[in-house]
Amino acid sequence: MSYMVGMKCRECGRTYPKEVVFVCEYCFGSVEVDYDYDSIKKVLNRDVIEGRAKSLWRYRELLPIDGEPTVGLTSGYTPLLKADNLAKELGVKELYVKDDSVSHPTLSFKDRVVSVALTRAKELGFDTVACASTGNLANSVSSLAARAGLRRYIFIPSDLEAGKVMGSLIYNPNLVAVDGNYDEVNRLCAEIGAKYDWAFVNINIRPYYAEGSKTYGYEIAEQLGWKVPKHIVVPCAGGSLICKIQKAFREFQKLGIIPEEHTKFYAAQALGCGPIVNTIKEKSDIVKPVKPNTIAKSLAIGNPADGYYATSTVLESGGWAEHASDEEIVEGMKLLAQTEGIFTETAGGVTVATTKKLIEQGYIPKDESIVICITGNGLKTQEPLVGKLGAATPIQATLKDFEANFASKIEHSLK
Repeated sequence: MSYMVGMKCRECGRTYPKEVVFVCEYCFGSVEVDYDYDSIKKVLNRDVIEGRAKSLWRYRELLPIDGEPTVGLTSGYTPLLKADNLAKELGVKELYVKDDSVSHPTLSFKDRVVSVALTRAKELGFDTVACASTGNLANSVSSLAARAGLRRYIFIPSDLEAGKVMGSLIYNPNLVAVDGNYDEVNRLCAEIGAKYDWAFVNINIRPYYAEGSKTYGYEIAEQLGWKVPKHIVVPCAGGSLICKIQKAFREFQKLGIIPEEHTKFYAAQALGCGPIVNTIKEKSDIVKPVKPNTIAKSLAIGNPADGYYATSTVLESGGWAEHASDEEIVEGMKLLAQTEGIFTETAGGVTVATTKKLIEQGYIPKDESIVICITGNGLKTQEPLVGKLGAATPIQATLKDFEANFASKIEHSLK
């Protein structure tokens, strides 16, 4: 049974059928999915959720599909780790890492949104799917669409990291490298989508796609023991994830699944591409586009589609925002790896570095629960680390040579 009743404009509230609608024809506002929460409340509770398979589909009543899920059946339900080592380093009491760097199948949170988008695309009768991507989405659409038997066209900026290009090509999509940044790629895709009957997951079926991000928030609440954290730091590219995590918390509260508690949201962006952070610091409601120039390519969206809503989410919650320089991003990646054993991509480096700054600046208290969001795997973005790490110590295959090179380090083990 579907609990999706239709679509609703986020600005004027006008309703539409649950079809391919992504812009309000009256006020040109963005459109999101509307649900029958009264009916959901009768069938969904903690016991029902806990009794289901550990995937994002354990929350299916709150996701925009009519029938049974058909894509991404093993995606989601990634670990929420109590990060005591990192907490000690940052001087805080209670810190958790929501780790989507191990999400199945392509090691980023994009597997969530794509699972939902492709399931809905199939229900709507599409046989070809496409996307504009800074890398992780390209990998996810390429992989999940291959398994779903869908034709796929993947559009990326031509300067994308080699790991992310390879991570798409292995699935044999039609991969198109566009000479331009993400915003230029996205504009081209909008033109193509207007001409061809394809499901562009982050354009014409974006309202369905974006709902998949809510599962990140549902899992945090469930894994914390059915409660929300006091503070949560979220990396922002297009701005949708931070909004949908907030929506997830509010939906669980509306349904009585978790208690009414308040969370402050914090936006993390790179200094070289931080339009949302800029807007929050200015306490404005106008998001000014920027030209990206950062190693954090997965966050390099200069004109974020949900920038206004992300800004509102942060400011209304009483949170704040901060940038991370390229040097700070690398240090953030190293810090997370060396304290918690998690190799995150540059976006995760942004989140860790921003969290550190927000704690030092006093925006995040040291004695309240904090969740930081890690959204992708470092194996995809190794280039920024070249020359920034130590090197292997070469030795001969003899005990004498080993001890000669490591005498000072192994001395304590002989005592």
